[in-house]
Amino acid sequence: MSGVRGRTLRIFLTDGMPTGVLTAEILNWTGKVVVAPRTRLPELVARTEAMRTGVYVLIGPDPEDPLQSLIYIGEGDCVRDRLLAHNADEQKDFFTRVCFVVSKDENLTKTHARYIESRLIALTKAAKRVRLANGTAPTFDLLPESDRADMEFFIEQINLILPVLGLDFTQPTPTLVMGNERSPGSSENLFEMTAVGVKAEALEADGEFVVLKGSQARMDGTASWTSYKGLRDRLLKEGKLVESGQRNTLTFAENVPFESPSAAAAVVYAGNQNGRMAWRVKGIGQTYKDWQESQIATAETASASP
Repeated sequence: MSGVRGRTLRIFLTDGMPTGVLTAEILNWTGKVVVAPRTRLPELVARTEAMRTGVYVLIGPDPEDPLQSLIYIGEGDCVRDRLLAHNADEQKDFFTRVCFVVSKDENLTKTHARYIESRLIALTKAAKRVRLANGTAPTFDLLPESDRADMEFFIEQINLILPVLGLDFTQPTPTLVMGNERSPGSSENLFEMTAVGVKAEALEADGEFVVLKGSQARMDGTASWTSYKGLRDRLLKEGKLVESGQRNTLTFAENVPFESPSAAAAVVYAGNQNGRMAWRVKGIGQTYKDWQESQIATAETASASP
C-alpha cells in the first residue's frame, strides 16, 4: 500500500451511544453521512440534515436469504419525506438500518442526487455483494462535464466512508485470476489449498480473504459439515460456484471474498476446517497461521527500530 495517503475520518455519536444516530465526515469534504438503526428513525428524521436533498440507503437482511443483505438505494429533495414514506411501505419492511448522504453546504441539487443514486446502484450491481431491492436501475448522465467530475469525487468519498461504517456493498473484488499478477492492494503472498482432490488459490486484498477465479471446491460435503454450509449454498445459487464438469468438483466462476480464511477453507473443502492451518503460502508451504505470526514479528521489529 505504499504511496497511499492517510485520511482523517471523523465519526460523531450524536447521543454518545454506538447504537444511536452517528455522523461521518472527511476533512475538507462537503459531504456528510448520517447512519442510524431503524429503531432510531424518529431521531434521525428530526435532524436538520434529513431536510436536505440527498441520497439514502435502506439496509437489512434478505428475507429470502438471511445470510445476505438486501438494500434499496434512493434519492429525494427532502430525505426525511422519502424515509417516512418507506417506513410506512410494507414492501420496504426488510430494512433495519438507514444511511443517507447530504451536502453540508447544501449545494447538492436534485440532478446531482439522481446522478449519485444512479452511480451507487451501478457500483452495487457490479460488486455483487448484496441483493438490490430496486425494481429499476436508472442511468442518469444529464450533468455538465464539470459537475460529473465533482460528483465522481463526491462518490469516491462516499465509497471511502461506507466500509468504515460496516457498509461494503459498493466495494469491488479484485479482478485477478489464478496465476495472474497481484493487485496493488493485495498481500505479497499467494495462498493455496490442496485437499480431497481439489486445488484453490487465494490472497488477502483490502482486508478480505479472496479465493481466486478458477479455484476448485469439493461438491459433496462431509456428513458432519456445519460451518459456512449456508454460505456455500448461497454461492451456488448466485452462480459464483459452478459445476466444473469434473467428478465431485465445483469451480469458482469469479473472485469471491470471504471474511476469514476458515470460511474460505470450509467452502473449498465442503467441511469444517481451520483455515489458518489449511491455507499455505504457495511455493513455501508455510501455514497461514505461521505466515501471519512472522508478519507480526517483522512489524514489531520495524516499529522498535530507531
